[in-house]
Amino acid sequence: MQIELLYGRRTLPVSFPHDADVHIVRKIEMPVVADPTVAVTQALARPVESDPLEELARRGKTACIAICDITRPVPNHLFLRPLIESLLRGGLSASDIHVLVATGLHRPNEGDELATLIGDPWVLANVSVVNHHARHDDEHTYVGTTSTRGTVVRLDRRFVEADLRIATGLVEPHFMAGYSGGRKVIAPGLAHAETITTFHNARFMSDPHATNCNLHQNPLHEEQLEIVRMLGGALALNTVIDEHRRLSFVNFGEIAASHAQAVQYVRQYCEIPLPRRFPTVVTSAAGYPLDTTYYQTVKGMVGGTGILAPGGDLVIVSSCSEGFGSHEFLAAQRALIESGRESFLQRISSQSHARIDEWQTQMQIKAMDAGRVFLYTQGLSQSERAATGLTLIDDIDQTIHSLVMGKSDRTVAVIPEGPYVVPFCRNPVQ
Repeated sequence: MQIELLYGRRTLPVSFPHDADVHIVRKIEMPVVADPTVAVTQALARPVESDPLEELARRGKTACIAICDITRPVPNHLFLRPLIESLLRGGLSASDIHVLVATGLHRPNEGDELATLIGDPWVLANVSVVNHHARHDDEHTYVGTTSTRGTVVRLDRRFVEADLRIATGLVEPHFMAGYSGGRKVIAPGLAHAETITTFHNARFMSDPHATNCNLHQNPLHEEQLEIVRMLGGALALNTVIDEHRRLSFVNFGEIAASHAQAVQYVRQYCEIPLPRRFPTVVTSAAGYPLDTTYYQTVKGMVGGTGILAPGGDLVIVSSCSEGFGSHEFLAAQRALIESGRESFLQRISSQSHARIDEWQTQMQIKAMDAGRVFLYTQGLSQSERAATGLTLIDDIDQTIHSLVMGKSDRTVAVIPEGPYVVPFCRNPVQ
């Protein structure tokens, strides 16, 4: 049997032994929007717990639209122009509308990459499109301190000071915040490094509720909602796409209510209950654009552990075409290897602010604690490969054959779409 896994801008064919009992784990088939243009127009005209955007625009003078960065396959080309045109019809001038790329602590998106991200030359020609820079102090304003966990909140001034604040994005499983989109586009998307490193510290990351597809008592989700309230509220345009990146759902409205509606929609397709765990799990990092860095690859590892038998083998493929993702993450991985798991976790547990990107190393440890992790990639240098702390493989077919045939239980779970699908075992004691 041969199965195609998402890998970079293409797929990677992977062969399985004839004796293997292969279970393919995909999203439940989603309905696809027949006419995305009509769907976006209707969403703007019939918002969730909000007045229509055009009417809201008549009451304000400025608008800031936050969009996700290049690491997310958000269909910006479908909704940015309609959003902006609604604001213009409501009386705003083009010079008072800004599109802000919510990079968090990721690198900025510029040039051809920015054009690809926006997906519509009209937008670039008519309104200002700029990147958020989490380490530029002068671009942020102090909003306050959260009441529950004491996070100092500093957000991008351009978003805070806008009369209309609109977050846009993709609602999909997220291995820390439960689901992406909505409030997450604001924090960490538009937050200062001080804020991001606070609610990405070891205390937040080690909370058992900070996990895939869970919003109940999730400390990141709760903190993000409080930040929105401190900000004075915001609007959101939420999208859901199917396995082939086609629009399946879109809505617009008050940020918390509209995001909750989008989560309710997507979770019926992406949360996949299974009756058992598997000794071998094969998955991907979801292909381009998510798998361009090793940093994002960790999401696929963690997602697959929900159905990995204790001490089992997890194989993940990721192009890592841009390498590690950041020098800070590379340093964190090297620190893990040099100090060892226990020393690394002990050090970070006492920090009020995480070192940038070391939270991803903490998440990788969760995957490594679940079993052995094997990585197939063509995008890392030799020194980077060593810093992963994983077993790197060059022949994926041979590796899978050896792993499967070396076990008495030859069942294998395969997750072609990686972290966009979250399988879990119905019986957690298995």
